[in-house]
Amino acid sequence: MDLITPSIGLVFWTTLVFLILITILRAFAWKPILSALRAREDSIEEALKSAEHAKQEMAKLQADNQKLLQEARAERDKLLKDATEIANKIKEEAKTDASKQTEKMISDAKKAIEVEKNAALKEVTVKVAELSLNIAEKVLRKNLSNDKEQKALVDEYLKDIKLN
Repeated sequence: MDLITPSIGLVFWTTLVFLILITILRAFAWKPILSALRAREDSIEEALKSAEHAKQEMAKLQADNQKLLQEARAERDKLLKDATEIANKIKEEAKTDASKQTEKMISDAKKAIEVEKNAALKEVTVKVAELSLNIAEKVLRKNLSNDKEQKALVDEYLKDIKLN
């Protein structure tokens, strides 16, 4: 039974050694361990604050990026719209210029045709006049070969002159 129940001296010395051990551990081990734990806790807390700050910065940067992206898209859309308007304007100007040139070419062609037509008509008129004179000359030479016919023609012309 001695093994089951310890003696008072053993309990005393065990308690004394235990208290000394706790005092030594408190002085030399727990303080550094607790200060290391506090330092670790502080660094973890600081890291969490930094992570939260970084998260907020990332959110801010993402918002800025989204804003810049929207501005870039709006600028792109504006540039595309302007380019389309300029292209349409250029097309319209080209169509207008082409129609003006076509009208000018048609007008010039009509003028040239008119000039050629007038020249041809003058030439035809001259040719007809020449032919008429040639025919009249031949007819008159044939008809006026004798004196009697010449007198009759002169009398007829005189009558026409008196009537006019």
